Amino acid sequence: MGLLEEFLNWLRSFFFKQEMEPSLICLQNAGKTSLVNVIATGGYIEDMIPTVGFNMRKVTKGNVIIKLWDLGGQPRFCSIWERYCRAVSAIVYVKKMTLESITDREVCCFMISGKSSTNIDIVVDWLVKHSKSKN
Repeated sequence: MGLLEEFLNWLRSFFFKQEMEPSLICLQNAGKTSLVNVIATGGYIEDMIPTVGFNMRKVTKGNVIIKLWDLGGQPRFCSIWERYCRAVSAIVYVKKMTLESITDREVCCFMISGKSSTNIDIVVDWLVKHSKSKN
């Protein structure tokens, strides 16, 4: 990347912020809250309290503001998933899923671990790359 292009990207970052809202869903104890904490702080916490309902956490990566929706995985909260997945930028499902059946949108699958921080940066980079500008 040339020096002029780097300067222009830096200048754009002051005027054009992008925002994206992924929802993290899966059954209980899959590691959704741990993943949110690793993305936000870079650190893993061993003992997490189960999410009751939902939590939202804002994280800024470069010029993208990511609003992470951490949805409770207990059976009594699964009914709210649809409400929090309607207008989001991405749905992050923290376990096995039949991805080959999804043909009308881009899908990506990564093996990740919040505990060892395996592939966390790759997932965040993919989400940021596929975010849409909301100016």
